[in-house]
Amino acid sequence: MIEIRKITVLYPGMKENALNSINLTLQNDDFICILGKSGAGKSTLIRCLNGLQTPTSGEVIWDGLSLSSLNEEQLRKVRREMGMIFQHFNLVPRLTVLQNVLTGMFGYRSSFKNLMGWFTAGEMDQAKQVIQEVGLIDFMDRRVEHLSGGQKQRVGIARALLQQPRVLLGDEPVASLDPGTSDRIFNLLQEMHLKHNLQTVINVHDVQLAKRYATRIVALKDGEIVFDGKPDEFTDEMYVYTYDSFGYSRMPYTVTT
Repeated sequence: MIEIRKITVLYPGMKENALNSINLTLQNDDFICILGKSGAGKSTLIRCLNGLQTPTSGEVIWDGLSLSSLNEEQLRKVRREMGMIFQHFNLVPRLTVLQNVLTGMFGYRSSFKNLMGWFTAGEMDQAKQVIQEVGLIDFMDRRVEHLSGGQKQRVGIARALLQQPRVLLGDEPVASLDPGTSDRIFNLLQEMHLKHNLQTVINVHDVQLAKRYATRIVALKDGEIVFDGKPDEFTDEMYVYTYDSFGYSRMPYTVTT
């Protein structure tokens, strides 16, 4: 369980808080979609969850420990249990699928072994297993630069799974993908969430995806929570339509009370 206790984030030089006294308790079996327009605070919240952003005030509690009280080595151990998926993939284009996925093990290995690229047969087998799970075993030896956007994101998911995380975080992982590919990626995320008993927290701009796959929706506006509940409770009165380049996404705006 992760507890977020009254976290506020004010970036240097900014007048408005990126997050303003956020309180959340994330349960172990949650598949949470965080909704909100650009600037609502979604990415800041994700960065607070994995300790990359230190709150100006408040705290994030992981297994009873406040992340802000941990040193860098302790934070590194916590992050090993938090797989991260990125909007722009964060892959090495000239490396193969297998080589990119193997970087998911770096947090468990010595810097020397990582630098030299030495992996045991067991580690290689684990990497191939997660590549199989995301449906890319036939592309294992292909350079990532030759993959489609959806395939690249599958590599990112496999890399995160290789960490054997307890928590899977995603910062707009389908924002650069077309609607059909986005749906398939979310279907895969849901499948991995259930198969590996993960706690999953995904930032997304598309209400339809969130309502289709999430067990819980948290909507942010101007750094504050405006909705926290079940997808079927997120009704038409709680958002206005804003069409993106694909002409279908719906964004939260206000909550009626």
